[in-house]
Amino acid sequence: MQNKNPLTTISKFISLVLRHQPQKIGLLLDAAGWADVDELLARAAAAGRVITRDQLNEVVATSDKRRFALSDDGLRIRANQGHSVDVDLGLAPLAPPPVLFHGTASRFVDSVRATGLERRSRHHVHLTEDIAIGEAVGRRYGKPVILRVDAAAMAARGHVFLRSANDVWLVEAVPAEFIEVMS
Repeated sequence: MQNKNPLTTISKFISLVLRHQPQKIGLLLDAAGWADVDELLARAAAAGRVITRDQLNEVVATSDKRRFALSDDGLRIRANQGHSVDVDLGLAPLAPPPVLFHGTASRFVDSVRATGLERRSRHHVHLTEDIAIGEAVGRRYGKPVILRVDAAAMAARGHVFLRSANDVWLVEAVPAEFIEVMS
């Protein structure tokens, strides 16, 4: 069943363009992942995806995961994290809370136990302080499983943590030794 909510459709399209395939509509991102809003809207329209400025503002304001940020002047937009294209979000290392969580699907647990969490095609592994968010993420891929990550021990061993503008914790990888399968 396809989602009929136009804002969800717009959000998914903007995620695709700002995080993974700006070239799909000929959009240029700067080194920090920012795009000109007017250019985004014009190029989206030229590609058959008409998005109004009001719709874009509503998507940014109402995204449950706060996926996007507008510049202070409202002229530029970027995804807060999750890029597979090369961007530097300019995030400073930060001491994580003692425990973080990651949601995945049950079919991936054996792989996680063997190799840990790897960033794969993205810049970072995404972690959260909220078990419910982790469960929701895991559910997108199948039967959800929550992984408990000993972030304090990782930080003590020199792993660098970043926190995005929407409070997602980012790390290069999570070795298996720091992971406990909770459910």
